[in-house]
Amino acid sequence: MKTKPPYSGDSEQEGQDAAVAEIVREIVRAVQSVQYGSVEVVIQNSKVVQIERKEKFRFDKPAKL
Repeated sequence: MKTKPPYSGDSEQEGQDAAVAEIVREIVRAVQSVQYGSVEVVIQNSKVVQIERKEKFRFDKPAKL
């Protein structure tokens, strides 16, 4: 009995896989771009709807104004 590989020829599944890959790339890009801070992934109904990147800038000495 022959079975086709998972998702082979299934364009809807391939589209979903591409969307997931793009989300993962964006999350990795956000994490790599933050030196100090956080990356938050917002999920609604089991789907990623937003990626937030918050970066903090720290100064060793207070600046004189």
